[in-house]
Amino acid sequence: MDDFFSDDMRRNPYPIYAQMRQTAPVFKVPPPFDAWMIFTYDGVKHALSDHATFSSRVPGPRNWFIFFDPPHHTKLRALLSKAFTPRVVAGLEPHIRDLSRRLLDRSIDAGQMDLAADFSIPLPMMVIAELIGIPPGQWERFNRWSSGILKISYGRSGPAAAQAMAEFRAAAAEINAYVAGMIAQRRADPRDDLLTRLVHAEVDGQHLTDEEIFGFFQLLLVGGQETTTNLINNAVLCLLENPDQLALLRQRPDLLPSAIEEVLRYRSPAQWMMRTPTRPIELHGQTIPPGQLVLAMLGSANRDPAQFPDPERFDITRDPNPHLAFGHGAHFCMGAPLSRLEARIALADLLQRLDHIELATTEPWEPRKALHVHGPARLPIRFRQSPRISA
Repeated sequence: MDDFFSDDMRRNPYPIYAQMRQTAPVFKVPPPFDAWMIFTYDGVKHALSDHATFSSRVPGPRNWFIFFDPPHHTKLRALLSKAFTPRVVAGLEPHIRDLSRRLLDRSIDAGQMDLAADFSIPLPMMVIAELIGIPPGQWERFNRWSSGILKISYGRSGPAAAQAMAEFRAAAAEINAYVAGMIAQRRADPRDDLLTRLVHAEVDGQHLTDEEIFGFFQLLLVGGQETTTNLINNAVLCLLENPDQLALLRQRPDLLPSAIEEVLRYRSPAQWMMRTPTRPIELHGQTIPPGQLVLAMLGSANRDPAQFPDPERFDITRDPNPHLAFGHGAHFCMGAPLSRLEARIALADLLQRLDHIELATTEPWEPRKALHVHGPARLPIRFRQSPRISA
């Protein structure tokens, strides 16, 4: 397991996952990483569901609500949900369609692009910036903050991790100063944006504190972009590797929502979630002591043959598909509906406007740097402009 976080492993961890489910479904990773990994679907679902036993108080920013336990988490999530409603998400659809079209317009005549840099990274970044109320002129600054915040997940020890933490703190301080100014503006002059709704959200007479809004803003910078970026990139990888499924999807565009769910299962954008036991817990014959870091391996759970027939097959018609890509239980990803909407619009545009899509390099793709995610940092593709639709 020494090379568990090597590029080769992160590109294709699935054979090791299959081996671990068979031989060591609960495994202790030695220092310096020093964590327990749970590989089976039932074990992962248990870790995500039993909040009394598996605490979310794990190493991470102390003001991110995903690292809180009930009842504090319950209160914060209720407040945040007031601002992040289905109506708010649905209202973004015309804007997402316009952004997707404009991003493709920039590259379509060239017949090639880096799908990550030119499309799947900027699209969710711009959507989240719009949702929060960041003016377009600040998008590059916003992207720089996102990169700084994400560096907290690049490693856990050594000089590189220390440098990443320093960059995280610098980005967080800059973000907090900027957002504090925006909060003051929204209190004085409310607007139709997420930040205004966060400032004014109320449950049982309680409002979010500035510190809680800072934490949610930082979390949105990472969760609101990284998952969707990897979902779009991974979908294209899956379809190029499975041309029969790409052909089926072109014939049956109504299968796109099902195809997105299969991408989420087959190449989960987040490969694990962290938990910490509050008491000794026995799983698969192993006893995990309290206070230890536990990695609930979503990427492995979603390929567990005990739950999914023929799990190594990418099948866009798979039904049912109870994957855990967005977590489970009280901490189920609040942004899942937005991520699904963005992916549906983005992939529909790519399939309608591009023909004969193929990878533009034979080099293995480089994984994105955050250790918990699965997806390419760059994805050069070639294509022809579809004659079926004009820009």
